Amino acid sequence: METQQEIIKVQKLVKRYGDFTAVDGSEFSVHNGEVFGLLGPNGAGKTTTLEMLVGLRKPDEGTAIVGGFDITKELDKVKEVIGVQLQSTTLFELLTVDEILHLYGSFYREHISIPELIDDMLLTEKKNSRIKGLSGGQKQRLAIALALVHDPQIIFLDEPTTGLDPQARRTLWDIILRLKERGKTVVLTTHYMDEAHVLCDRIAIMDQGKLIALDTPSELVRNLQSDSAVEFKFNDEVDIALSEIDGVKQVGSQKDVHVLYTDDLQKTLTSLIAIASEKQLKLVDLQTRTATLEDVFIHMTGRRLREG
Repeated sequence: METQQEIIKVQKLVKRYGDFTAVDGSEFSVHNGEVFGLLGPNGAGKTTTLEMLVGLRKPDEGTAIVGGFDITKELDKVKEVIGVQLQSTTLFELLTVDEILHLYGSFYREHISIPELIDDMLLTEKKNSRIKGLSGGQKQRLAIALALVHDPQIIFLDEPTTGLDPQARRTLWDIILRLKERGKTVVLTTHYMDEAHVLCDRIAIMDQGKLIALDTPSELVRNLQSDSAVEFKFNDEVDIALSEIDGVKQVGSQKDVHVLYTDDLQKTLTSLIAIASEKQLKLVDLQTRTATLEDVFIHMTGRRLREG
């Protein structure tokens, strides 16, 4: 099997704010041409990690090589090979789409065709519209266009679909997958499991500043050793050894919700219902589903990716 070339190598990155450690010794590599996801809840350290890689924050410890250049010693060269879309991008609201792209293009020695870029980002009908009149999805596509104007090797996207409606999210997913088809390397942060599963070749799961898992989406789920999840509550507090229910491989719980991971759904449901009946307990909000990245996070942390 051909060894994949590393285009980013992160070594023991640490970022502290006073007594708080936002990123705690992260180590990972990104392969050339892949979509790599940093997945985790808000406050996990995803954005801080991305901001260190693009030069917006200086690491307190550790370093990283991005596109062959050291972020602590060769930041100017790093900036030539990367494009960045931040979570909140402030744009010149009174300029048109065409004007701002030509303005950004003028900042570089060379830039790609602006009309082609506008077309790629599905903004042709809006090219003469002022930025203040664009929808949320259109503004996000414009922010990505600005990150691509100098044809970078590596594109960093920070929570690119947060706050967008489902159709606008899907449109952005298609754009990101097209970037991959063109050989670009994409690093994105997200707290949406479906987004990570659809887009990412590999995912680094972060929680409380630490990188707690790294693999392909399918391998992360497969490591649960379970095809299905059974989620439910009891109507009363109970003391039952849930791991002893037939077919159960692992047990997860958050608040009063129990999750059983199984590769024999029928056996587990039959056993669960029999035990509930024997103990005169009522099962509440019982549902079954295929195991997901959400379950990986629950299993590793005891919490959901997105509480509430």
